[in-house]
Amino acid sequence: MNAVSIAVALAYLLAAAGFVVALHLMNSPATARRGSRLSWLGMIVAVAAALVSVIHDATITTTGWIVLAAGAAGGGAAGLVMARRVKMTNVPQVVSIFNAVGGGAAALVAAGGFVRLAGGAGISTQVMIATVLDIIIGPVTFSGSLIAAGKLQGWVSSRPVVFPGARLVTAALAVIGVGASCYLLAGHDSIPVLILVTCAALGFGVTMTMPIGGADMPVVIALLNSFTGIAVAIAGFVIDNGALIIGGALVGASGGILTLLMARAMNRSVLGVMMGGFGTGDSGPAAGPAAGPGVSIRSISAEDSAIQLAYASKVVIVPGYGLAAAQAQHEAAELAAVLREHATVFFAIHPVAGRMPGHMNVLLAEANVSYEQLIEMEEINPEFPQADIVLVVGANDVTNPAARTNKSSPLYGMPILEVERARSIIVLKRSLRPGFAGVDNDLYYDPKCMMLFGDARESLNKLFAALRS
Repeated sequence: MNAVSIAVALAYLLAAAGFVVALHLMNSPATARRGSRLSWLGMIVAVAAALVSVIHDATITTTGWIVLAAGAAGGGAAGLVMARRVKMTNVPQVVSIFNAVGGGAAALVAAGGFVRLAGGAGISTQVMIATVLDIIIGPVTFSGSLIAAGKLQGWVSSRPVVFPGARLVTAALAVIGVGASCYLLAGHDSIPVLILVTCAALGFGVTMTMPIGGADMPVVIALLNSFTGIAVAIAGFVIDNGALIIGGALVGASGGILTLLMARAMNRSVLGVMMGGFGTGDSGPAAGPAAGPGVSIRSISAEDSAIQLAYASKVVIVPGYGLAAAQAQHEAAELAAVLREHATVFFAIHPVAGRMPGHMNVLLAEANVSYEQLIEMEEINPEFPQADIVLVVGANDVTNPAARTNKSSPLYGMPILEVERARSIIVLKRSLRPGFAGVDNDLYYDPKCMMLFGDARESLNKLFAALRS
């Protein structure tokens, strides 16, 4: 190895080490910002090393440099625009799009290497195995992530989309993909067969994701993120790039762990999620009335709510997707600040509240809510009996007592925030429409529960003004 090659290898190793340390720092909210900065510094080092390598090897033509520059400029501009303009409510969609881009890019790297080597001296067994795996996993991630983003955005129905023979189509695509892959692994450098594998994988990603309902989207996003990391790591084997191998392996492993945690938080198996059929979407009808004879829902005004909050000594705020949809995180933070003048205030965080893992943490961090005030489900549940008031802002499925009491409910067994154990409950919600699981919330019929109907931001502003007055 010459000096340049050694320097590039050391730079890749430095970048990979930065990724490992950054991931460790992201394990704690207090150090997550430093971890994020270290990760993009590591990426800058890796990209710079790659550019030095190709310049030294002189493997790119003038046309190639033009295409590379145009792609980098276009991608950088698109990323900058998205970072500045995308609302916090749309971050899950952006994450899904990033997953799609990562999987698609890895597949293109593998396909490019295959086309370059096909028909020549032959492709080694190691490279062929890595290429075939990338051509399968990358397109599945690409199409599946786009469908997931469409479901979250509302462009694709968030209900499980099924049709007669859907599972047969999925199985047929899997058989075609596996069969064509075996043909390639047998030593046939056939570009048409490679295209067939790619098309089968793209179709499989669509048919795999369409039957999955919106309630399972946090698990799906984490799983597809893991697929992206695996595809990138395999692409590293195809082009013999250590930084891609280590970075992709880290993303794949962390995404896999997160997938298991999300599934456990919903009391679902990953296989059960991928089989689909759960979660009917925001627009779905309620699963059935939870109220018994003579039981009705009680509404309350902002002024009466403020009076209760003014005399409370312990308040727990439960944020949900309604908070994100109303862009009311800053109003929630301001209300919490006013309440802390006379009461202890915490935010109760459910692992799958919102549309992606950690959605509420990110949302409230944007409003400068202290990390110490964000309490995870396992820690806050024992505190609810001592809470004078629980303020539920747009959270639905994650507060539904049916998950603990109703064996016929599709939510049964899912760990929830046990807000029904509090002394008083005020729910801020636009209407009684069910959440993504399409299940009526038994909490709303609890005698201790009162509904403050309206837009979350407007309701929080009214509560803030009433408390101040």
